[in-house]
Amino acid sequence: MHPPSTTTPPFSASAPQQPQSPTDLFLSFTWLALQGFGGVLGVVQREMVEKKRWLTQEEFLEDWAVAQIMPGPNVLNLSVMLGDRHFGLRGALAAATGLLALPLLVVLALALVYAQYAEHPAVIGALRGMGAVAAGLISATGLRLLRAVRRHVMGVPLCAVLGVLSFVPIALLHWPLAYVLLVVGGLACVQTYRKLAP
Repeated sequence: MHPPSTTTPPFSASAPQQPQSPTDLFLSFTWLALQGFGGVLGVVQREMVEKKRWLTQEEFLEDWAVAQIMPGPNVLNLSVMLGDRHFGLRGALAAATGLLALPLLVVLALALVYAQYAEHPAVIGALRGMGAVAAGLISATGLRLLRAVRRHVMGVPLCAVLGVLSFVPIALLHWPLAYVLLVVGGLACVQTYRKLAP
């Protein structure tokens, strides 16, 4: 007969984690915001899902969708939701303050510098280059999120159709985002509810 094992199971690299305190939320969102120049979506996904592991890929998609349709900046909505989920009002305030406080000072300083050198060719070129980087970051994040769509209850074909129905009116026809979200997002919600209904 073998004696009972006292070995602690090995730590799983994919085990979900959670913020340790409101201070942890404040510092994490401050660091996240300071990296977010030119396109914050990719940074948020990498920090929350891959590094911190506070959200799974699927949870990030769901929370980001909710943050997207709420008024205000998406990442600010997400920070409030995440902070409130773990520490209530204290967590929501800590996350939102971390996201806004220090970056606000940096942006004000940069705005003062930009006002002095806005017409300089090097500054104009730098801003154009950052625009290209932002587009690349958003595209890369979209490709990463496709892995979560493969397991969606609607199935890949219907998700692809809804993706096209969202992309064409927003990117090519320049329709207002709110109307597209209301119609296409509403269809997706109804179809998902029908699939999940017992």
